[in-house]
Amino acid sequence: MKSLTILFLCFSFTVFSQPKATLVKAEYIFAVPPTPACHASTIVELSKNTFMASWFGGKYESSPDVGIWIAFNEKGKWSEAKQIADGIINDTLRYPCWNPVLFKTKAGKLLLFYKVGKNPREWWGMKMTSDDNGKHWTKAEKLPEGILGPIKNKPVLLSNGTLLCPSSIEGDGWRLRMESTPDFGKTWVMGDTLSRGKQKINAIQPSILFHKDGSIQAIGRTRNRAIFSTFSKDNGKTWSDVELIGLPNNNSGTDAVTLKDGRHLLVYNHVLPPGKEAKGPRTPLNVSVSKDGINWNAALVLEDSKISQYSYPSMIQSSDGMVHIVYTWRREKLKYVKIDPRKLVALPIKNEIWPGEEGKVVTAVKAEEE
Repeated sequence: MKSLTILFLCFSFTVFSQPKATLVKAEYIFAVPPTPACHASTIVELSKNTFMASWFGGKYESSPDVGIWIAFNEKGKWSEAKQIADGIINDTLRYPCWNPVLFKTKAGKLLLFYKVGKNPREWWGMKMTSDDNGKHWTKAEKLPEGILGPIKNKPVLLSNGTLLCPSSIEGDGWRLRMESTPDFGKTWVMGDTLSRGKQKINAIQPSILFHKDGSIQAIGRTRNRAIFSTFSKDNGKTWSDVELIGLPNNNSGTDAVTLKDGRHLLVYNHVLPPGKEAKGPRTPLNVSVSKDGINWNAALVLEDSKISQYSYPSMIQSSDGMVHIVYTWRREKLKYVKIDPRKLVALPIKNEIWPGEEGKVVTAVKAEEE
């Protein structure tokens, strides 16, 4: 939110696209933004055909007035947005809020995790709960010292009843870390910091995928120009060395989900940073599909504009099988899309190049978003 670089892209091809039936709906969560800027949305299914989205909004990212906002989607219509949390410490001190994450337990309790602090290197974890699908919330409480909670992407419920929270730290270098709670936030276990591997990969903001052999996979953002991957065979207690896979990453957030049919979906910016830069434009915004979490095929282009900042997606599959994605739209609005995953047509991604993009030329070289 500090600045927005306009990125001019030159195209000499027709971008691969999906049949129209794949994209069931695409709309803004609000027509008139309640704050000058917004970012880092999350979505959860409350009941059949009812959803909630949350995000942080204020004057700009890291501004002390930034708070946590929510909106409901009932019967296909979004409610008016309202703020439910802030970073007020006392009458003279206030910090910005960051990265809300929503999760609903099988018993019906709604959990909201978020961060408060001057910046991602100094923030701390917070939690609120609701027993009536977000109409009323408990007073915000600070998580135990050192626990941040799920850092950007949704927690997942493991077979042993533990809620695994994919987390990361940004202090002395970027590092992945898994946190877990056996009782939905009352007590916590902090896992070991994951190995960066031989490539010394700087990774944050993991998402969790489930595999048929019982293993789980973490996948997400890096400073190393590619998506990272790591596997666990013991429900997240230990993990393999972090590795890079054949998908570009522009140093921006991603999200992933394992579908009921066993396929995996990943939503991210399929763009390689220019030159040797670690950071690239946050456009286009893409969806890829995989059977094994390593080899991915191109499935859908959600946004593809000369203007950057389609970013920080959050994705779930609802009880009816549809896929729902929310993401930042130019830091001005939030966009919601509904996808029918049964109708996705996938094409191979070769050498990190999206099908049809062989002739793409990037003529602006830098993006300045955080």
